[in-house]
Amino acid sequence: MTQAPQPLSWDGSAHPSGRTETVAEVDLGLPGVRARAVAVGAAHLAVRVVPQAEPGVVVVEAAPELPTDDGPVRTRIEWRLPCTGATGYWTPLTGARWLPPSWALPRIASLPKGAPVGSLVGTADAALCTFAVGETVLPVSIGEGAVEETGDFSFWVEHEGPIRLRLDLSGRHFADTVRGCADWWAESLPASTVPDAAFDPIFCTWYALHLTITAPEVERLAALAAPLGFGALIVDDGWQTDEVGRSYATTGDWQPAPAGFPDFAEHVARVRKLGLDYLLWHALPFLGDRSAAQAELAPHTLAHLPMLETSVLDPRSPLVRAHQVERLAAAVEQHGVDGLKIDFIDTFLREATTASPDPDCAEVAEGVRRLLEELDTRLRATRPEVLIEHRQQYMGPGLWPYATMVRATDCPHNATENRVRCADLRLTAGPLAVHADPLTWHPEEAPEQIAVFLISVLFATAQVSVDLAAQSPEQLAAVRFWLSVMREHRTLLQRSGFRPHRPELGYPLIEARDGGALAFGRYAALPVRVAGEWESLLLANAEADTLVRLVFDRVPGRFSVLVQDALGGTVAETTAAVEGPEFTVHVPLGGLLTLRRG
Repeated sequence: MTQAPQPLSWDGSAHPSGRTETVAEVDLGLPGVRARAVAVGAAHLAVRVVPQAEPGVVVVEAAPELPTDDGPVRTRIEWRLPCTGATGYWTPLTGARWLPPSWALPRIASLPKGAPVGSLVGTADAALCTFAVGETVLPVSIGEGAVEETGDFSFWVEHEGPIRLRLDLSGRHFADTVRGCADWWAESLPASTVPDAAFDPIFCTWYALHLTITAPEVERLAALAAPLGFGALIVDDGWQTDEVGRSYATTGDWQPAPAGFPDFAEHVARVRKLGLDYLLWHALPFLGDRSAAQAELAPHTLAHLPMLETSVLDPRSPLVRAHQVERLAAAVEQHGVDGLKIDFIDTFLREATTASPDPDCAEVAEGVRRLLEELDTRLRATRPEVLIEHRQQYMGPGLWPYATMVRATDCPHNATENRVRCADLRLTAGPLAVHADPLTWHPEEAPEQIAVFLISVLFATAQVSVDLAAQSPEQLAAVRFWLSVMREHRTLLQRSGFRPHRPELGYPLIEARDGGALAFGRYAALPVRVAGEWESLLLANAEADTLVRLVFDRVPGRFSVLVQDALGGTVAETTAAVEGPEFTVHVPLGGLLTLRRG
């Protein structure tokens, strides 16, 4: 089960456990950092510090020995350093990048929610300290914050059993250090296979239709989406019920709604003939109050959520897992869909008010892992390249083997939040495709602003959810143009070196590099610094100030210049010969600048 939040600690230390605590000072070999390891409920502690290939990076391994009581033995590592030059604190859950105080309650990361990683970021995006914990399934308690009395920044991490901690004080760009942690996790995880289709733009029904969906309505939108450049369709909540109210009372049976979707397999086949993959929404933890499955599964739940009219199933129950696997697999095996959107996994992470009578493991997180593994095995037996979408906040490395894409959490109409969430996910998603929350807008939205929405998720896979039939030709042209840009440059934008800048300011500039190809997203009136050699350069402008200033670290010489507007129309096309370090050009709001050398 999850560990209850611990009381406040003014100096940044973990609250005493009340059990035997064996302490060992740890010499990390890193200047300015003080560290110690603690065995909770054990009389001895073995500690090893392993320097890594990158200077300034170590892995600390601590293993408790000789238990002193009957409780589970836990291990904690604490460290602190001067909080100098700090500009923000990064975690993968997205939120305020302020420096948390040391007395803030610890966060819990486990497979159903979050990831055990964080980064204290300094001037010019340099990481002052980035850490990750090797545990990828079970709960990890994490304390982090600035200590008022000393000016230090303190950290501690703790979980049951031995612990492995990666510390990066190399001073590199924080994004490089966080992705280094993701690479470290990958070393101990099964290889994940992500098909190219996971990176195709998706049309989603949720914001466009909510629960008022029927097979003819979905097919109408699918026929409009395919020519725009979408590669897949997600049919969201509503396919399994003819009710239209916001309730989860009918979840858990996962049968097509008899009135709205009378012949589901034929409906799916018609959508797939349009050239679209078909993904189907399921709320994995829910057992609705009016579901037929309620009679059998009601004793095997963790809690009841009266406002949502549903209970949360206990994944530690083999009966629960068998039911959920059977019902979700039917979508692929019987209805012929290409994949699943699996929702609300983070809802499993809660203090249980009831208990399943037949658990086969102690931790809910382990039960979730078994459920996803059993589902994955079943689905891949029918469709080896099945598409599986997970969502922030459940995006940790323990989920990588059971997903192909991970989506930013709900932020309708919010371009900035979508941009930040997608960028955060890019740093910790490992091999998975990162998807935007579906973009939606008012029917009268300006085409330039629609382009801004798309540019904000330029470095992720775009999802869109609007009534396409209600869009003007200009609005559709903006969608078509930017989806074509994303498709043409997919490797550069989604699968290459990635650096979002200034996390404390919401990433006003994002860049990607693939060999000699560069891409920038400009979201504020900042100079764009171009480092190193390059052959092609893309700059998407989501800022109302149209004067773009490029600052090169070497003379760029001669290159071609193409400026396009939000609809893809040519604004300017010329050749420039620049003998100094700067080049300025006007790029309209929602427009694209393309430079090519040679």
